Amino acid sequence: MSAEAELSAVLQLRSDAPAPGGARIPILRLPWRRIARMGESALPWLLPVALLALWYAGAEQGWISPQVLPPPQFVWETLRDLATSGDLWLHVSTSFSRVGIGFIVGTLLGFVLGTAMGLSRSVEAYVLPSFNALVQIPVLAWLPFVLLIVGIGEPLKYILIAKAALVPVALNTLQGFRQTPVALREVGEVYGYSRRQQVLEIVLPHAVPTLFTGVRLGFTKAWLSLVVVELVASSEGLGYLIVYGRQLFQLDLVMAAVIVVGAIGYAIDRLLDRLEAAVRRRQPGGASR
Repeated sequence: MSAEAELSAVLQLRSDAPAPGGARIPILRLPWRRIARMGESALPWLLPVALLALWYAGAEQGWISPQVLPPPQFVWETLRDLATSGDLWLHVSTSFSRVGIGFIVGTLLGFVLGTAMGLSRSVEAYVLPSFNALVQIPVLAWLPFVLLIVGIGEPLKYILIAKAALVPVALNTLQGFRQTPVALREVGEVYGYSRRQQVLEIVLPHAVPTLFTGVRLGFTKAWLSLVVVELVASSEGLGYLIVYGRQLFQLDLVMAAVIVVGAIGYAIDRLLDRLEAAVRRRQPGGASR
């Protein structure tokens, strides 16, 4: 084929001009939207990859002593040894058991407290100011007080984790009950809804997205509190693994445990984010994300 014929074929492809036989040749379009979506999905990974490359370069060039910042391959080998020996799964399962019990208890108590304040202005007036003052106290500040009451055993961890989860769940439950439009309540009154029917059929369905946001924040707070509690008072768990590595000055063990904590927390947060998006899409007028 001559150069003129090749150029003509290309022009026909670009302009969707009819071919010599009368058939039309489809236009060649690049999947720009798909490429754009792939670029957007890759953006969150740019910073972690850059930090990993900087870490590797710093270890290879000797910018920081290996005793202070172990090379990535040392951390990977330590993580692999923990996984193959079964120690990693033991500590992960222990941490999950603690955070699961504390989170469930804190979520239930937070929902009950938030519902009571949301349904009664009197309860809100009596409880909310003191509640807002108490929630400003961090978990570590509560540790000595709870330690005197229940000792250093597992109840100590459950109580502090439950406290961390209770706060966002209670506040978001209150917000969810309060943000129901007045027009919807008036419609319920017009149709003769009882107090119970208004709560179950109007207020609660409208508050579901806010409630789910509180649950998501509650788990995040519970997971962070778990690590803090295990750093101070524990003989098992991911927090204990960090303390154990620091005491032995095995920073590769410390960094391996930190990576596991971050990876598990991120994975659970993404899962809850997807569930929250699904809940919002099912709400009336909800838009897909």
